[in-house]
Amino acid sequence: MSAPETLAVAIVGPDGRMGSFARRLIAETPGFELRAEIRRGEKLADAVRKSRATVALDVTRAGLGFEHAATMLASGVRPLVGTSGVTPAENAHLDAMARELGLGGLVVPNFSLGMCLLQRAAVEAARHFSSAEIVEMHHAGKKDAPSGTSLDTAERMRAARGAGGEIPIHSVRLPGLYAHQIVTFGAAGETYTLRHDMSDTNAFGPGILRGLEHASKAVGVGRGIQLALGFEPAAD
Repeated sequence: MSAPETLAVAIVGPDGRMGSFARRLIAETPGFELRAEIRRGEKLADAVRKSRATVALDVTRAGLGFEHAATMLASGVRPLVGTSGVTPAENAHLDAMARELGLGGLVVPNFSLGMCLLQRAAVEAARHFSSAEIVEMHHAGKKDAPSGTSLDTAERMRAARGAGGEIPIHSVRLPGLYAHQIVTFGAAGETYTLRHDMSDTNAFGPGILRGLEHASKAVGVGRGIQLALGFEPAAD
């Protein structure tokens, strides 16, 4: 009997908070093989090609996800982008590029199941409440504000409404926090509040694994862990 196939993975940015966790997770999970750890200073295109990985997980700093994903696709490797800052327009560009190359991937603003469920509830509530605001709170070391997760939540809520109108986002950066998001809806005589709290990176584990599996087979580059979890249909 032949051994089961393993999914070959490269990690871009393996030494940060997310990268260190993903490195341990992949090394300890049957069915996954960590082929390469790609660090700053290495030429990304050469490193991902040399790794012969099927999927490369990008967990570098905010703002690099689009550039790195485009380089991965051009190098024949499928991207799983867990780095903040990839806009919907950039995501659409990556999707078109991947389809032209016969590849796929996924951009994930947040790998947490709990956050995914909060966003699903927020999308439903946005159809019924015309007023809402988001408060996102993170540790003092988080550089980007608003967070990619809060921007993604607001974008999904706006799309559900089918109309314009900004959803205010308030950012808090303080010692003692980790990662938290509150969405509050208001109407005459009532408010409706959704809250998600994370205490460490373990919350990302199931989403990272499902995201890698999805990216390895995807057609085009979608957006959100919702696709990998089957909450939304994948585009053909």
